[in-house]
Amino acid sequence: MVALALSIAGSDSSGGAGIQADLKTFTVFGVYGMTAVTALTAQNTCGVEDVLAVPAKFVEAQIRVVVTDIGSGPTKTGMLANAEIIEVVAAAVRRYGLEPLVVDPVMVAQSGAPLLEPDAVETLRRCLLPLATVLTPNVPEAEALLGERICSVDDMRGAARAFISLGARSCLLKGGHLEGERAVDVFDDGSQSVLLEGPRLPTRHTHGTGCQLSAAIVAALAKGHELHSAVHLAKQFIQRAIEKALPLGQGCGPANPLAWLPEAAVGRTDEARSTEGFSSGGSGPGRGSL
Repeated sequence: MVALALSIAGSDSSGGAGIQADLKTFTVFGVYGMTAVTALTAQNTCGVEDVLAVPAKFVEAQIRVVVTDIGSGPTKTGMLANAEIIEVVAAAVRRYGLEPLVVDPVMVAQSGAPLLEPDAVETLRRCLLPLATVLTPNVPEAEALLGERICSVDDMRGAARAFISLGARSCLLKGGHLEGERAVDVFDDGSQSVLLEGPRLPTRHTHGTGCQLSAAIVAALAKGHELHSAVHLAKQFIQRAIEKALPLGQGCGPANPLAWLPEAAVGRTDEARSTEGFSSGGSGPGRGSL
């Protein structure tokens, strides 16, 4: 049977983040992606010009008609726009058993534009966070959800454990906003805290990294990986996507999920093929190669 995954998130007209990035990520993992669009954004690499939230009733309808016909698989949430949509999505997660659930608490675009109404933060914390198999905030999102500053890796460890005390099963707290030569993420499953480190790459082209990372976790879970394996694989995936980021447009270009495909599929040179592997194990993103 084909692996299924569902993304409940906003649309990015530039294709670098949101639903568009999620579907690209699912595809390179060999997963059939389904969607429920929560908001439309008019945006490009320079920023977000406008946002149009989808009526909450229609968001619920999208989820219902998909899962009652095709079925459900691992699910992620991204941009949810407002409190009413969050409440509807949380109810659908419980009603249809949409798990494992990866919650990416999208609040602000990379350009600084707000993507979640301020009065919806408490609703997200109360309704959706306790349903998360994995919560994937960056540092500013974690600070907004917890109401405290995060300035160090030790602070990140404490924040990740705080999210678990609030009901999340696990937390991958992304440290890209902190200073340092290495980018350090903290993964806490409630019993242990693990540091996931990688070199901090000198590029501004990181649009969509949060969406692609959370989608990669979902896709790896859909392919049968257990939680720790899925998180580690997603970290490798996003590192590769940033390394091969696309300098499109006049602003911050997107990370490149297609970099995870076999090199021949994306037209790399023989020299590049000879110097790069797909992962530390040398295989693609599924169980074995794609």
